[in-house]
Amino acid sequence: MDAAFTAEQDEIRRTLRDLLARHAGPGEVRAAVRTAEGHDPALWRRLAQGLGLPGLALPEEYGGAGCTPTELALACEETGRALLPSPLLATAVLAAPLITALGTPSQRAELLPRIADGTLTAALAVPGGSTAAALGLTGDNRSAPWSGGGRAGGIQARHGDGGWRLYGEADRVLDGHSAGLLLVAAHTGGYPRSRTLLFLVPTELQVRAEVSGGASTEAFTDASSGAEGLTRTRLTSLDETRPLARVELRDTPAVLLGADTETVDVCGALAATGRTAAAVLAAEAVGAAAGALERTVAYVKEREQFGRAIGSFQAVKHRLADLYVRVEAARSAAYYAAWDPEAGPLALAQALETARTVAGEAVQLHGGIGFTWEHEAHLYVKRAAADELLFGPVHRLRDHAAVRAGLFGDEPSRALAHGAAV
Repeated sequence: MDAAFTAEQDEIRRTLRDLLARHAGPGEVRAAVRTAEGHDPALWRRLAQGLGLPGLALPEEYGGAGCTPTELALACEETGRALLPSPLLATAVLAAPLITALGTPSQRAELLPRIADGTLTAALAVPGGSTAAALGLTGDNRSAPWSGGGRAGGIQARHGDGGWRLYGEADRVLDGHSAGLLLVAAHTGGYPRSRTLLFLVPTELQVRAEVSGGASTEAFTDASSGAEGLTRTRLTSLDETRPLARVELRDTPAVLLGADTETVDVCGALAATGRTAAAVLAAEAVGAAAGALERTVAYVKEREQFGRAIGSFQAVKHRLADLYVRVEAARSAAYYAAWDPEAGPLALAQALETARTVAGEAVQLHGGIGFTWEHEAHLYVKRAAADELLFGPVHRLRDHAAVRAGLFGDEPSRALAHGAAV
């Protein structure tokens, strides 16, 4: 393994960091999350068309750059450092690999070029807000009841003369309120022969903003005429830079992703996507932790107490040194996972834990101002907590990785039972 980055990889990091430093400061981030889209559309177009960010890991035949997940992880490390709200994670990290793996040639030819140039964003919608379970990060996604198991609840798919129809609801769908395409996990075949498939639901965004009593809370609802029976509601989320939505489907027409054959391994594709996504998410969490640490170091050099900068006190130096070691260890794990996605879940666990610790210490070392809405320190705390809620928790990431490694026994039945339990 060659741990050194290539000149192209270093250039991706440098160019993106410079661009985000100019256009994604704390003020711009706060303004972006209050738009109907939940991000800055102009900046997204620049990232997509100028830098080709959503197409980094897509094949060249579909307009992508043909890079590896390593380049995407490096890019997400920089977006994490700035806490950038963008459709990059939902579109390029979660949705695009599934379309690549499962889509028919015509579906790939139609959708992937539009994803690569940024004109189409996508979101993965799974029932119950169980994204981590669906991606196989916290349990075996073949046995866990994350998708409703064909019983009441979940999302059901029915095939008739007019094609496929979906009925059900998905909560906490990342960027689900603004995505131009939904990838919906639904059950078909009834309970005795139930299996999970992925369906494509194209949308047309018609957003209505409601501001109550002059407060800063906003609700966004999409009553899209382009998708019959589809209602999307933007939810109030802990981390505004991670916009979440509730997706309701009431006899909504959909198109099956891929071919309708018994050999299609949807759960396997979800798990493979989950491991790569975990590596990219780990790099993003490391970027957020590094950003919080950099801001804290800059602050303790300026803040004075008893006539000297608080950063000159040995106790503060020791705390910052411990945080630096944590960040570098998590960064090493994330870079290794980008090279070997099998290590993604463990790297993600370490990165999320590091982000939580560093963000908490940043608030402490900023003193009282770290708790105020006007200061950006609290944004890192919310990002760390929200990511663990969406893609963790940490102890389950590690627990399932241990099960997959056979640390609790080699019996497949035990691993399956453990996955169902968590």
